[in-house]
Amino acid sequence: MPAKKSAKIEKADIPRKTVYRLSIYSRCLQRLLENGIKTVSSEALAGAAGVKSPQLRKDLTYFGQFGTRGLGYDVEQLIKMISDLLGTNHLQPVVLVGVGNLGRALLSYRGFAKEGFDIVAAFDVRAVQVNDIRVTQPVYSMTELRQFVEQNLVRMAILCVPPEEAQEVSNDLVEAGV
Repeated sequence: MPAKKSAKIEKADIPRKTVYRLSIYSRCLQRLLENGIKTVSSEALAGAAGVKSPQLRKDLTYFGQFGTRGLGYDVEQLIKMISDLLGTNHLQPVVLVGVGNLGRALLSYRGFAKEGFDIVAAFDVRAVQVNDIRVTQPVYSMTELRQFVEQNLVRMAILCVPPEEAQEVSNDLVEAGV
C-alpha cells in the first residue's frame, strides 16, 4: 500500500509535536514487528502510543494517503517511512561528554544503535584516568572536543556532566557545530 503523495517530505514542514509522536509510533511499530504482527489498525496503534486514532491518522497524512480502510497499515512499510523521515534509518554519530558513572553506563548501553545512534567517542576532563576504564569507545580530553566534532561531522551529543558545567559544555558543543 504505497503512499499516494509523491512530494518529498521535509522535517521542517512537520510540527515538532508530530515528529515527537512519530518517534513514539516508531517504537510501538517495532514492538509489533518483533511480535510478528504485519498490519495494524489506526485504533490499535493509537492505543499503544497513547493518542487518539484521529490524531494518529492526522500525523500519518504527512506521508500521503496511506493504509487501507478496514485493513490498517503495513507495519514494515510504516516503520521505514517514519525512519526515513526521522533519520533513524542510518546511524547518526554522537559524542558523549562526561564519563562518570552515568556516562560509563550509557557507553555500555547497546540500545542506542537500535534507535539509530552511534556513540563514536567520549570526552572528559579526566581523560587519562578514564582511559583506564574498560569502554569500547575512545575517551578524549575535553580540549579535543571541538576539533573532533568538526572533523567527524557530529551533530548530536549526550551530556553527562554536573549541572554547573552543563551550560559551558553546551556552549562549546554549539560553537563546534552540534
